[in-house]
Amino acid sequence: MSKQAVSGVPWAKPVLHILCLLPFAYIVWAALSESLGTDPVKALILLTGEWSIRILILILAITPLRQWLNMPALLRYRRMLGLYAWFYVNLHFLVVLTYLFAWDWQIAQEELLERPYIVAGFLAWLFMLPLGVTSNNRAVRALGRNWRKLHKLIYVVAILAWVHVFWQVRSSYFDAALYGTLILLLFYPRLKKICETR
Repeated sequence: MSKQAVSGVPWAKPVLHILCLLPFAYIVWAALSESLGTDPVKALILLTGEWSIRILILILAITPLRQWLNMPALLRYRRMLGLYAWFYVNLHFLVVLTYLFAWDWQIAQEELLERPYIVAGFLAWLFMLPLGVTSNNRAVRALGRNWRKLHKLIYVVAILAWVHVFWQVRSSYFDAALYGTLILLLFYPRLKKICETR
């Protein structure tokens, strides 16, 4: 195996940063140029939510891709992707709080009762909270082996995120089916490994 494959490509991180920030740049541009369509709030909620789950799926893909492509260096980018997923999840949550709930607890209660998919989304954010808070070197050192155990919550987050998407479908199930299929495929090697060890 080449030294480059082990240590990673020097320009990979800057390129990954740019790629992860492109959706945010588009969202800002679309909002400022009033290009979000007839329902800009809905568009903002959908865009931030879609990029949240897409990056979550990419994080889940790191381990199998590392094994299939024999590229251990891919693990170097998992935490960075996790922070971007955390960023877009928080952005999504902020848009919902501001434009859907208007920072009013009574409105939030009504919406939670009327739209149960929001409960799944909120739980996904809640489970992701400790992951975002501990995604730094100090937390890694302090938690030791428990850090890896804690960050396995990403699987719970991914399932809740998919439920959040699936539950709110009104017409086309394409995105929900695609995300669900990808998550299932990425979970399969892990589930197989668990079954084999029993």
